[in-house]
Amino acid sequence: MSTLLFLIGEAFVNLRRNALVATGAVLAVFVSLALAFGALVFNELVRVNTLQWQEGDHLIIFLKDEGGPVAHSELLAQINDYPEVKNAWYMDKAGAYQEFLEIYSDQPALAATVTAADLPASIRVELDDISTYQEVQFRLVGHPLLRRLSVFSEGIERLLSLTGVLNSIGIGLVVLMGASAVVLIANTIRMAIYARREEIAIMKLVGAGNWFIRVPFIIEGATVGLLGGGLAAAAVFASHNLLERIPTDILIRFQVDPGFLLSRAILILAFGGLAGFIGSSLGLRRFLRV
Repeated sequence: MSTLLFLIGEAFVNLRRNALVATGAVLAVFVSLALAFGALVFNELVRVNTLQWQEGDHLIIFLKDEGGPVAHSELLAQINDYPEVKNAWYMDKAGAYQEFLEIYSDQPALAATVTAADLPASIRVELDDISTYQEVQFRLVGHPLLRRLSVFSEGIERLLSLTGVLNSIGIGLVVLMGASAVVLIANTIRMAIYARREEIAIMKLVGAGNWFIRVPFIIEGATVGLLGGGLAAAAVFASHNLLERIPTDILIRFQVDPGFLLSRAILILAFGGLAGFIGSSLGLRRFLRV
C-alpha cells in the first residue's frame, strides 16, 4: 500500500513540475471529448424528437375555444377528408393537460402553474407523405378556429438535413483532436522523463524495477486524460441544463434522459483515461530506455 501511495505521489509531483504542458494536454483532451459527448447528445435529441413524428403527429392544429367541441368535430371531419391526410384525431383540453404533465414531468414547478383550462384543444394529423404538409397548411390558413399550427415534419426535416453534415464534421474533429490529445500527453510524459533522467538513472543503479519507474508516468498520463474527460462531461451537463430552460414549441424537446447523460459521461471518462494511458505508454516506449 505504501508503495502504491509513493507511486501516486510521484505522478502528482511530475504534474506539478510540468504544470503548463500538462494543462495544455488536459485542454486538448477536454476539447476532443466535449465534441464527442456533444455529438452523442445531439444524436439523442434528434432521436427523441423524431419518436413523436414517427408515431404519426406530423402536424398539430391548436384550436380556439369558439364553437366548442361541436365546431371542433366539424373541422376534424373536414381534415380527415383531405387527400393528403392519412388520419386525424382530436385531443381535448384534458388530454392536452395530461400530455403537458408527461412532457414536463421533470419540472414540477412549471406544471403546477398550468391547468387544463389554460391549454388549447388540438387536432393531431398524420400524413400519407410528410412532404405534403404545406398543402394542408395552405388549406387551414385563415380558418376562424385556427389558433396556431405546428408542423413537426418541417422541424425534423431541418434537423435530419443537418445531422449528417454535423456528424461528419464532428467525427473528423474528434479524430483530429483525439490524436492531438494523445500526442500532447505523450510529449508531456517525455518532458517529465527528460527532466528526471538523472533520477531515473540512479533508481536503475540501486535496482529499481521497470514498472516501479514506469507506473508514476502512466498514472500521470491517465490523470491528464481523466481531468480532460471530467471537464468535457461537466461542460456538456451544464450546456444541457441551459438548453432545458429554453422555451420551445411543445413538439420540440431540448432534454434527454438523465440516465443517457450519466452512462455517456462514464464512457467519456473511461475514454479520457484510456487516451492518457495510450499517450503515456507511447512516451515511455520511445524515450524511457529501461
